[in-house]
Amino acid sequence: MHQRLTIRALAILLAAAGLASPEASADPGTRPTMEVLVGGRRVPTYPARGHLYVEALKGREYGIRLRNPYPVRVAVALSVDGLNTIDARHTTAAEGRKWVIEPYGTITISGWQTSMSHARRFEFTTEGRSYGAWLGKTDDLGIISAVFYRERRPVRIASVEQERAPRSSVPAPAGRAEAKAIPAGEGGTPPAPGAGGEQAARAQAEAADEYAATGIGRRTDHAVRQVHLDLEPGPAASVSIRYEYRAQLVRLGVLPPVQAGGDPLDRRERARGFDAGFCPDPGR
Repeated sequence: MHQRLTIRALAILLAAAGLASPEASADPGTRPTMEVLVGGRRVPTYPARGHLYVEALKGREYGIRLRNPYPVRVAVALSVDGLNTIDARHTTAAEGRKWVIEPYGTITISGWQTSMSHARRFEFTTEGRSYGAWLGKTDDLGIISAVFYRERRPVRIASVEQERAPRSSVPAPAGRAEAKAIPAGEGGTPPAPGAGGEQAARAQAEAADEYAATGIGRRTDHAVRQVHLDLEPGPAASVSIRYEYRAQLVRLGVLPPVQAGGDPLDRRERARGFDAGFCPDPGR
């Protein structure tokens, strides 16, 4: 039995939407990549402690951009907080439903697929308000993982009997893939470092000592369809990213602590009621 997977709609629609880029050159030896996007812009990654980390921005929607550097299609098992992004199940990567990317293509997955036509956006939130908590599955909060499987190349066989033999494949349930782009910049461009909105989100997370997780956000149109693929038995590559609020990244030593004077609460704690001298005169 062939593995049932998913692929986006017609390739011409993918190219027009900017999701696939078959004309882009890629080194066959290059490994697949995964990036976290907020407002269409890549969030910086920080290698530390044997992991890759990104800073979660509380209340912000995000997407996950996947790149296929190979000259064949790939199927990607993608999980957020340990939950498959297609059916929210917790399985092995081989058994999980998968997204399909065209050769040398790029796709962006921006939410949980809730039907054949709709999805709900990913958004950074707290553990208590996460999708995992709603489902009662909280063992793997704070991690995004992608496992890439290459499509098996067809092999010419001289023997008719051999040609009629069934192809081997890794059994897995049916899945879906996105057929529509989330426009870059949707939800607004993330504020520059130090901007008021981002500082407020960070301060709020720090004050409550909260831990980041992914919620289930607004509903969006996201039509998909299913196809059969014959995959190589083992994964070609896997990528995982841990995400935390800034306070936790500082505690883990991933980011440096806030310098004295840079934290509004620290500045307020050093305030004094009186000082020597008179009021300054603006006219002088």
